[in-house]
Amino acid sequence: MGIGELDREAHVPEVTGAAAAPRTLAEALRARGDEGLAALLRARPDLLSPVPNDLTQLATRAGTRGSVVRALERLDRFALQTAEALAVGPDPTPYPVLLALLTGDEGDPGIEAALPGAVALLREQALVWGEDDRLRLVRTARELLAPSAQHPSPTGLGPTVAEATSGMSPGRVQEIIAAAGLPATHDPVSAVAALTELFTDRARMGALLDSASPEALAVLDRLVWGPPYGEVTANPAPPVRWLRDRGMLLPVSARTMVLPREVALHLRGGRAHRAPEPVPPELGVSREYRPQVVDSAAAGQAHVALATVEELLKSWDRGGPQVLRAGGLAVRDLKRTAAALDVTEETAAFWLELCYGAGLLASDGEADERYAPTPAYDHWLDLPPAERWALLVTPWLSATRTPGLVGGQDTKGRTLAALGPDLDRAPAPEVRHRVLALLATLAPGSAADPETLFARLRWERPLRGAAQAASEGDGAGVPDLRSRLARWTLAEAELLGLTGRGALSGPARALLNLPLAEAAEATAPGGGVELSVAAERAATLLAPLLPEAVDHVLLQADLTAVAPGPLRRPLGDALAVLADVESKGGATVYRFTPGSVRRALDSGLTASDLHEFLKAHSRTPVPQPLAYLVDDVARRHGHLRVGAASAYVRCDDDTVLGEILADRRSASLGLRRLAPTVLAAQTDPASLLDGLRSMGYAPAAESAEGDVLVTRADAYRTPARTAPVPVPDGPPAPDRTLLGAAVRAIRAGDRAATVVRKEPAAVPSAAGALPRTSAAETLATVQAAAMTGSAVWIGYVNADGAASQRVIAPVRVEGGFVTGYDHTADEVRTYPLHRITGVAELADDQV
Repeated sequence: MGIGELDREAHVPEVTGAAAAPRTLAEALRARGDEGLAALLRARPDLLSPVPNDLTQLATRAGTRGSVVRALERLDRFALQTAEALAVGPDPTPYPVLLALLTGDEGDPGIEAALPGAVALLREQALVWGEDDRLRLVRTARELLAPSAQHPSPTGLGPTVAEATSGMSPGRVQEIIAAAGLPATHDPVSAVAALTELFTDRARMGALLDSASPEALAVLDRLVWGPPYGEVTANPAPPVRWLRDRGMLLPVSARTMVLPREVALHLRGGRAHRAPEPVPPELGVSREYRPQVVDSAAAGQAHVALATVEELLKSWDRGGPQVLRAGGLAVRDLKRTAAALDVTEETAAFWLELCYGAGLLASDGEADERYAPTPAYDHWLDLPPAERWALLVTPWLSATRTPGLVGGQDTKGRTLAALGPDLDRAPAPEVRHRVLALLATLAPGSAADPETLFARLRWERPLRGAAQAASEGDGAGVPDLRSRLARWTLAEAELLGLTGRGALSGPARALLNLPLAEAAEATAPGGGVELSVAAERAATLLAPLLPEAVDHVLLQADLTAVAPGPLRRPLGDALAVLADVESKGGATVYRFTPGSVRRALDSGLTASDLHEFLKAHSRTPVPQPLAYLVDDVARRHGHLRVGAASAYVRCDDDTVLGEILADRRSASLGLRRLAPTVLAAQTDPASLLDGLRSMGYAPAAESAEGDVLVTRADAYRTPARTAPVPVPDGPPAPDRTLLGAAVRAIRAGDRAATVVRKEPAAVPSAAGALPRTSAAETLATVQAAAMTGSAVWIGYVNADGAASQRVIAPVRVEGGFVTGYDHTADEVRTYPLHRITGVAELADDQV
């Protein structure tokens, strides 16, 4: 069942009984109960910014173009088709006429069953008002949906006969009705009415078409489903001329003809749409798996996601790439990151944006701005794996940043960079939630057919996708934004382990606050659980599915170590310094090299420390080649010393220094001998260290005092940063408390604006004007009201000079102030008497 079906089932038309039919939208809103007003404000939260003063202002705001466009974009396809049918029907449209426009002459039980819900939904959202015998589409919606030459209607219909002949001469109109076999009239209005009556009379119209040639009927067939406009030559062909003479084609310009709406509806059998869709497309199933298989596959991918994020941020531990001047990551840096992670550039952009959205990665804000992990990353590392996963997927659900756009272009032709600006798309959170919710409607273990899922999304928001595609500048053949967001959501959910083999996992159902597979029959989906609680529940379900961390490796004679599972953090961090990762997968293979061993020695460890470490954490004996490698590198490590002269090299063995001077590769270092055991260099110590290491030596840095400098891999962190805030798609949905307060305020303001009051006989006031009374009369009236406990109507001007009308019930008058219950604000307030312009008693029937 789709969103539109749920809404239409939950909101039935309100019964007004024998009350008079509303004449305006404001009167229709006034006849609603509080629940009806709350439903309107919940469906259209933009009407609450700010809270309207009364129902008349609410109705005016509900009819503004921007608000109506937003409301139309949130309609499902059938509700939108219903509104489009009202736009091409008479104003007002009786319910039977609307039904005929959607079902045609043959009828359709499915449409007949769905139409009351669609009308109720349009009424609830204040797009339609009036009783069933006088349904009215709000004027702005009619202007947006009605057919015109500039904005063709999705119905494919053209203007009415009256609209198409509005600029035609009376003589030409008389010629048309004469050719159609109608009697002449005295004025063009009655002539147009007679022609319209002919085209809407099925029997007479059928007889007229029977006299048409097959060629003329073929012309009508090409125009009947739209577009209704066609180009003609200066001398039209006989079939076109025959249709033109009888008004079945009417001129728009010298070379353009249009098929009148009434003629098209007759040819269509009375249907406004070629293919009404009262029921959402069914969600298909591509494959079915056992739920345990799905959960295992999802958990495996969740483990890979955690390892990928950790690997990415660890590679930027001492400072990542520079930030582009315009913001974001350079293309070359994105390619390097993708190569380091062994993924595509699109997938690398997703991992970067995921870290950024979770607050684990940010720019440091320095003059030479770089990306680096944030302090939150260190806290994230200390958490259990399942909780770390929850902290990644929770912000992903609500993030508006869209990694799939990376590499594309904005409206100005500029390339969109990872971590850069202009990647926010407001509909992204809604689409992610909706895609996962649709997956949850399938049986546990069932993978959805993507194409049927995309068709369902297009049915639920048909206008939204088209509007966003236009704003994105998409051309023909390019999917709309919602379809692309849905495709990216499926791929990203698989990368994160929310789905396994295309089916929603158990932890993902918990995260979405949906019933578990094993409790689906007994548990109903709840809507009140906070996202943090749902994330905690999801982490609890995921924890036993993740592989357990191990505290050992298997050393092999080929200078490799195999980790049979994820390593515990201290072991993993130490081994990452001592060896290089050679391959990843179910088991990680580490390779020991002279460079990796030297890196461990540079961090302050000794050869004996390394031997003890390997012996303590290996389930196999330490291979002899590995022990020899450690001892050999340790023996040569620190034999050369590099310090700052600019830089110097010293060594107790002067023959080694002679070899260095004789080596051509040392020419770029600018070395010269100062003493038998000392060389001076024309480069800095860091470059000198790298140069000597590239020549095969193992130098050690030393301080000014001659002590060996221990170079630990100190982590670089940005200052504390907050995660990027999602860009909202319009005003946020109001909660129950805000809705209740807003409804009370609107009701009170409406009472103040429409209440019947007694006007002072001496100083009459115009309708809608503030009451005017003298200071003495004002004081006497409010004192009397305080004594009798009655309400009065006052005019009040605040300190900013803004005037308003209020209904108050005074309870105390003293010291130049009146204190009473303000029905407009729904609270007790105190007003200075000198700011009250006047006061009037309420009519007896309003007290």
